[in-house]
Amino acid sequence: MPRFLHLADVHLGFDRYDSKTRTQDFFYAFNDAIEKYAIAEQVDFVLIAGDLFEHRNIQPAILNQAQSCLQELQAAGIPVLAIEGNHDNRPYGTKTNWLRYLADWGLLILLEPGDISADEPFYSAWDGQSGGYIDLDCGVRILGSSWYGASAPKAIEQIVAGMQALPPSPGPTILMFHHGMEGQIARYQGALRYADVLPLKQAGVDYLALGHIHKNYEMEGWIFNPGSTEANSIEEASYKRGAYLVEINQSGIQAVLKQDYQQRSIVRLRLAATGQETAEDLEKLAIATLEQAIQKQQIQPAAAPIVELRITGQVGFDRLELDTRRVQHQLQQLSNALIFLLKYEVDSVSYATPMAEDANRLQIEREVFLDLLTAHNSYKKRANELAEGLIALKEQQLEGRSDPELYQFVRSLLIPDHLHAVLDEEL
Repeated sequence: MPRFLHLADVHLGFDRYDSKTRTQDFFYAFNDAIEKYAIAEQVDFVLIAGDLFEHRNIQPAILNQAQSCLQELQAAGIPVLAIEGNHDNRPYGTKTNWLRYLADWGLLILLEPGDISADEPFYSAWDGQSGGYIDLDCGVRILGSSWYGASAPKAIEQIVAGMQALPPSPGPTILMFHHGMEGQIARYQGALRYADVLPLKQAGVDYLALGHIHKNYEMEGWIFNPGSTEANSIEEASYKRGAYLVEINQSGIQAVLKQDYQQRSIVRLRLAATGQETAEDLEKLAIATLEQAIQKQQIQPAAAPIVELRITGQVGFDRLELDTRRVQHQLQQLSNALIFLLKYEVDSVSYATPMAEDANRLQIEREVFLDLLTAHNSYKKRANELAEGLIALKEQQLEGRSDPELYQFVRSLLIPDHLHAVLDEEL
């Protein structure tokens, strides 16, 4: 009975967060997954359902990573079959890309449908250099496809017609297709409905090997998406993902998602400000939140995780008073995080006292001062007193009082009497 490994969205060359170590993570995840679940399991073949690379144009080191992994599979006698995804597909009008290069060197089989506008058959058998489908010795037919984007429903019609023109399959039929199904993730435009892909099942597809969406899911016992091999963003930390180890036998399709391979730990923390804290208090709470996560082993500093702390809510001070760069650096050192992201998403507490329509100028000034002072964590307890003081200061300035007199008034307003003598001695 045929056994295979289904991967997708490997994204070798991932370069977000400006971290070379993070780029290496994607190679280590891919390499570990194929060693544990392809080579050690002695599968018949490996599928890569799009986006082997993060970019169309790659650096030599990234090509070396791909070659290293594929050479391991080649040495084990395990063929690799791949299709292009939206990240690594060839630009319009070009005839080659890096997947084509790897295919030319015999490291993978790139299955590509023909150009029917040029009178080519949609599906021709793999001839050692090119082709849209292949019948393997283990009795499985594998069909390729391209990246279709918004035209995917129309492309499915072409795929069905192309399948109907082929000779009978020697056994189970697998189609690799880089596209997503609706209802799996939010904010994804162009997802396919089940009714869109059902004609593939009716045409003879037994296993639809998907890619593109980085979250694992399966549908109706024949549609399978493993998710990305490594999380491509902090937001994807909650996604279930991995690689499918599949066996097709008389009982049907047995697909087991494998996740026990090398992946970087990602931890997301939250802290809600109430508006009562000072900037110093909020910094201490951020440290305490991190220390608590370490104590609970949610964060393991020895593993150099990726950590995000999201601070939300309201603050009773100017939000710029918190030195977020310094706090982020401090938290990164405390957690030994490879990457520490501090998301400071707070609003300053705002007050708007109801004002009577017939309020005079003095009343309006007093309420404006009260609103400003009450919103400031350092002054809100003395808001009434200070509001009256500011009105008096304005009156003194209009009376033409000297600068030393105004300074003395402000000093007496802001500093309690019992501290005057102490400050005078220090000065």
